[in-house]
Amino acid sequence: MAAESGAPGGGGLAIIGGTGLTALEGLAITRREMVHTPWGEPSGPVTHGTLNGYGVAFLARHGYRHTIPPHQVNYRANVWALREVGVTAIVAVAAVGGIRADLAPGGLLIPDQIIDYTWGRGHTYFEGGPDPERVVHVDFTSPYDEALRQRLIAGAERAGVAVSDTGTYAATQGPRLESAAEIDRLERDGCDVVGMTGMPEAALARELDLAYAHVAVVANPAAGRGAGAITMQDIQAQLEVGMGRVRALLHALLDA
Repeated sequence: MAAESGAPGGGGLAIIGGTGLTALEGLAITRREMVHTPWGEPSGPVTHGTLNGYGVAFLARHGYRHTIPPHQVNYRANVWALREVGVTAIVAVAAVGGIRADLAPGGLLIPDQIIDYTWGRGHTYFEGGPDPERVVHVDFTSPYDEALRQRLIAGAERAGVAVSDTGTYAATQGPRLESAAEIDRLERDGCDVVGMTGMPEAALARELDLAYAHVAVVANPAAGRGAGAITMQDIQAQLEVGMGRVRALLHALLDA
């Protein structure tokens, strides 16, 4: 890997941080760049810097002060802005609730499938915009880039961080958490974790031909899967543990 390139195998790497990762520890910031897009304004400026000596871009999905709820994130502007600054690969980090019994709080999952339960979000570039007459149907059989997924799994192994390497992410609308009955339904559908930001981000990256993979941080047992109510205090405590593991994984990824 060349020192000027952050993406494994060449090209620019971006990290999109979700809840619990509004700043990237160890990132030596070189500049911030506000990118204006045909789809409106992204969640904030793209932060350019170096991590372990490798160039990366960073964007806080919910804004750098965590003020944008999941259903109001301008996913189209975010992904478009990253492509505009030369990014070719995206590692998306997000907090999730664990549905599968072995996915304990603080643990990590690198999912290989996703089901979209969201609605009303700007979910495609192929409507209006700079090329309104172009209709494209992208293949989404495998929603995550397998080569990037395997690099994340290998990075976790080098870092000594345990990860689950297969699973299905349920993308729900939010911002409220789910009911126990809704989680029962997601489990029947084959979902292993539930989050609010996985779509349309993954599909938009595919439409722009960007490699995209996800690091899901289990912040809490999903509704009806734990004891008592889900509190933000408990979620924050587990995110601190899980995000520490994410940072170790990312450092190992860039050392490959």
